[in-house]
Amino acid sequence: MDPMNRGPEEFSHADDTVGGAGAHAEPGAGPQRPPRDREPATAEFPGRSAALARTVQLVSGDLLLTVNPVDGSEIENCSPGDIPGRPARLTAAERAEAERAGRPPLPAGHLATAPALLERRDERARLVRLLGRGRSVRLTGPAGSGRSALLDAVAADCAELAPDGVVRLCGHRRSPSELLHELYATVFRTSLHRPDRTTLHERVRQIGAIVVLDDLEFGGATLEELLRATPECAYLLATTPDVQAPHSESHVEEVFLSGLGRSASLELLELAVDRPLTDEEANWAGDLWFESEGLPLRFVQAGALLRQRDQLRGEPNSLDAYGFPLEEAAEASVFSGEGREIPLPTLGEGAAPAALLASRLSEAARATLRFAVALGGEVPNQAHLPALVGDTHADAALGELLDSGLLSPVGARYRLAAGVLTQLEGAGYTADAVERAYTAAQHYAWWTGHPSVTPERAAAEADAVLAAMSALVPGAASEHPATVVKLARSSAPAFAAGLHWTAWERALRIGSEAARLTGEVAEEAYFHHELGVLALCGGSLDRARAELEASIALRGALADKRGTVAGRRALALVEDRSGGLLPGGRTPAGDEVPAARHEESQSPPAGVAAVAVTAQLPDPGATLITRRATPVGGAMPKARRSLLGGTRRNLVAAGAGALLAAVLGTVVTLGATSHNNDDGQGDKVKQQQSADEGDGGGGLNADPNDPGSTASPGHKGGSAGPSKPGTTPRPGASGQPSPGASGSATDHPSTGPASPSTPGKPSTPSKSSTPGKPSHSASPSTKPTPTGSTSPAPSGSVSASPPSSGGSSPPPSTKAPPPSPPPSKPPASTTPASSPSARTSTGPTTSASTPSKPTAADAPA
Repeated sequence: MDPMNRGPEEFSHADDTVGGAGAHAEPGAGPQRPPRDREPATAEFPGRSAALARTVQLVSGDLLLTVNPVDGSEIENCSPGDIPGRPARLTAAERAEAERAGRPPLPAGHLATAPALLERRDERARLVRLLGRGRSVRLTGPAGSGRSALLDAVAADCAELAPDGVVRLCGHRRSPSELLHELYATVFRTSLHRPDRTTLHERVRQIGAIVVLDDLEFGGATLEELLRATPECAYLLATTPDVQAPHSESHVEEVFLSGLGRSASLELLELAVDRPLTDEEANWAGDLWFESEGLPLRFVQAGALLRQRDQLRGEPNSLDAYGFPLEEAAEASVFSGEGREIPLPTLGEGAAPAALLASRLSEAARATLRFAVALGGEVPNQAHLPALVGDTHADAALGELLDSGLLSPVGARYRLAAGVLTQLEGAGYTADAVERAYTAAQHYAWWTGHPSVTPERAAAEADAVLAAMSALVPGAASEHPATVVKLARSSAPAFAAGLHWTAWERALRIGSEAARLTGEVAEEAYFHHELGVLALCGGSLDRARAELEASIALRGALADKRGTVAGRRALALVEDRSGGLLPGGRTPAGDEVPAARHEESQSPPAGVAAVAVTAQLPDPGATLITRRATPVGGAMPKARRSLLGGTRRNLVAAGAGALLAAVLGTVVTLGATSHNNDDGQGDKVKQQQSADEGDGGGGLNADPNDPGSTASPGHKGGSAGPSKPGTTPRPGASGQPSPGASGSATDHPSTGPASPSTPGKPSTPSKSSTPGKPSHSASPSTKPTPTGSTSPAPSGSVSASPPSSGGSSPPPSTKAPPPSPPPSKPPASTTPASSPSARTSTGPTTSASTPSKPTAADAPA
C-alpha cells in the first residue's frame, strides 16, 4: 500500500472476503493486486506513533534525563544501578574510525591535488620534538598561513608517541568545558552518558594523548584551566595572533608561523595549475607575493584564477568541474570577437579574488555562496544543497568552491575561507540574505524533526542551524520569528540527545526570544522549562529555579496541566538538591508561607512569668556564627548562656515593664484608699487647697481657702491599731492612715498625702510655702470629718502601712483591724529624726488645731 497515493481499490470491500481482489476478478481483466493478509496498522508502520514524540533517555551525572519534545524534558534522580561505571577505553582501530568520521566529507566532483607542504620542514620537526617530550606548543600564525595543513602533518608523525594516540579537536566557538567533554568522548567508550564536572575532571586526568586543537579562540586563565584539567596530555594549539597569549606559568612553547618565500610561492602556484608559469604569470605572481606576504591561501586562490583563465581560453588540457576535458568550442570564451586571449587578473583581484572566482563558477556554486553569506560564513552540508538550491546536482557545487580556495575545513564541516565573507559582502551577495536564511530555517525545521535524522547528524549540523536562527532574530524587527520558534522547537531536543549542550542552550535562548516576539506563550513556557532542566544538569540551582518558576507561571496561565506537572517535578528536585529553602527564605511557587514577624514582646501588667527555655538545634544547612559572651566553663551552662544572651534586650524591657506596672498599681491603690465613701468617711482634698510643709517639720498641713475647714481625725487623732500581716483595711475607714503619711503628728493639723504629679514618679514637696498661697504641686486638702463619735481621737503618732504594689498585693480584707487602747498621754509634738516625713524648716509655723470626734471604729472594745 502506498501511503502517499492511495488507489481506489483500497476502499473496495472485495478484500474483506477470502481470496481478496483476485477471488472476484472478472475473466479477461488486467493483472490484479496479489492478495495479502490483513495486518494491524501498527505492524505495517512500526513506531509511527512514537516517531511523533521521539524521546531519548540519557544519564547526566546522577540524574536521569528524558528528552521529551512535546511537554518538556523530564528529570529525576537516577538509581545507583543505572549510573554507568568506569568506561572502557577505545582501541586504536576504534579511535582511527572515529577520527575518519569526524573529518569533513569529501565533496562530489573532481578535486585538484592537495597543496604540498613547502618550507615547513623545520617547524614540523621542532613541533614533533617538543610534543615527544610532553611539552605543549602554541602555533601562532595569521589566517591563511597554512596552520591546518601543518597540523595534519604533525599529527601523522606523532601517532605512536602517546598511549591514547592523537586526538583531533576543533576550538571554533568551543568553551573549555565542551572541549573536555569532547576529549572524554573521543578516548572512552560512552553511550548516552554525560558525566558531571567532578567525574569529568577525574576521568580526563587519566588521559595521556597528544591533543591537536585547531582554531583555538581563548587563552590566558581560560587556557590554563584546560591545561590543568589534563596534566597528562600534550597540546598542539593553533591560533591567530589576536587571541590572548597563555600565562607564563603555563610553560607553553610559542612557535610563530610566517608566510612562504618567493620561490616557494611560485612553486606552489605551478603545482596548482599543473604546468610551468609563463614570464608574465611569474611577474604577476611575484607582485602578489609581495602584497600578500607569502600567505599560502592567496596562492591557492591565485592558482584557481589561472585555471579558470585556461578554461576560458579553451586549453585542451583544461577540465570541467566533473573531471571531463572541455571542448575547443567558441562558447568556452566569454569574449566574442576578441579571440581566445584572456588577460591576467589585476593585482587587486589577485589579493581579493573571491568576487572574480565566484563570477566564473556555476549557478549552483554561486547560490551556495549566497546561502553561506546569509548564514554568517557557515556552509550547509552537501546533502542539503539540492533542497536549498533547487538543483539535483547542487551537491557538486561544494567541490567547485573547495577547489577554488573559497572554503576551508573546520572540524567536520566547511566554512568560508579567511577574508572571503567580507569580499562577497562587498560584491553584493547580501541582497537577499534574509530570504536565504528563511529558506534554510524552513528546511532545517523539517529536517531536524524528521524521525530518520539521528541526534548525532543533527548535532554535526548545529552551527548552520544556529546561524539560520540567529540571522532571523537579530532583534524586535525580525520578519520571520515564527519560523525561528518552529526551528528551535524541533532542533533543541535533537541537540540535547546528541550531547551537544552548548548548541542546545543557544537554540533554547534564541527560541525563547522569538517566542516572546511572536507572543506564543506556550512555546515560551517550553523554552523556559528546558533552560531550567539544562541549568539543573549543570548544577546552577538558582538559575534552574528561576527558569522553572517562570515556566510554571506561564503554563498555569494556559491551564497546561501536563506541562505544569513536569515543571513542578523538576522544581521539587531543585529544592531537594538545594536543601529546602533558599538562603533568602524563598519557597517554591505555590507553596508560599507568611513571613515571620519580629517584634518586641510587651510585658504583662503582673510582671514576667517564669517560662521554660527549650533549646532548638539550628538548621544543618545554614551557617551559624555565634559570639561567645562568657568563657567556656563559666557558671552559666553553654546552651542556656547562648539562648539568654540573645534576649538580653527583651529581659531589660520586661523588667522596665514590671517596674512601670508596680508604680501604676501603687497609684491606683493610693487613689482607691484616698477616695471618700458614701458615709462621708475618709478625707477629700479640694483643688483650691494646697498641701505644704510647715516650718516645724511635722509634715504637710492643709491650707484651706475656707477658714472653717478642719483636718481629718485620721491624720491627727489617735493611733490606728496594727494590722495583721496580709490583711488590708477597707479603704476610707476611719482611723486608717493614708499611705505616705508621717509616722508622728505635730501640733499642726495633719494633712493627707500629696498626690503625685506624674504617674510612676512621686512628687517632691516644697521646702517652704506661704499660707494662703498655693504651691506648684497642688494636692487635695482634707474635708472635716462629721462629728458623732463618742471618744475623741488622741493626738499622737499615726502608723502608716506600706503601699502595696499593683499586681502583687493580696485583695483588701473586709474585716476591721482590732482597735488599740488609747494612749494615756498625748505624744510629743516633735517628729523623730528617723521619721521619713521629718523635714528641716526655716521657721515655726502656728495654726489652730481643731480636734475631731473619734469614729466608732476607734472606740475601745
